[in-house]
Amino acid sequence: MVYRLRFLNDIKTGSTFGCSLLLSLMLAMFSFNSAAHQQKEAYTTVLFNDRSGNIEVSHRFYIHDTEHALSHLFNGKADIISDQNTQQKFAGYIQEKFRLLNQDKQLLELGSVGYEVEGKFFWVYQEIPQPSGLQALYIQMQALQDVWPAQINQVNVERNGKTKAVRINKDDDWLKLPVNF
Repeated sequence: MVYRLRFLNDIKTGSTFGCSLLLSLMLAMFSFNSAAHQQKEAYTTVLFNDRSGNIEVSHRFYIHDTEHALSHLFNGKADIISDQNTQQKFAGYIQEKFRLLNQDKQLLELGSVGYEVEGKFFWVYQEIPQPSGLQALYIQMQALQDVWPAQINQVNVERNGKTKAVRINKDDDWLKLPVNF
């Protein structure tokens, strides 16, 4: 209690110690908030659906991040919530930035299934029939890394009730993940 009163008195009287301490605390809080806000992440699930025989891909992005990124990507304000044109442009952008190769490094041509706004997320969906004999995937996910170099894209691969994950940053090109689990 005595230290708190002394600290407050130092600030009132303009004491160097009290003002320096207050300024240091404020700068630390500002730096922490600013760094925390810059932490951008998106999540993709690659699901081997044995019922449909397809590999189903779903990409999830926060609406707030999406709208902020769209202003950089498409030079201007964007309304991802209600503008179909903006939604379509962003879905197309995601489909260009996410690619899969098989173990022989042959491109797996994912088809577009659609996109939607759901709560605080924007979802993009893709799929492809499961290739026979698939042992590994090479994964590339560069979405939003051209806007935010610190962007991390996590890709979860689900097969036979098991999940393996890779976290992809801007410096990663293709990450190999065995899928025979």
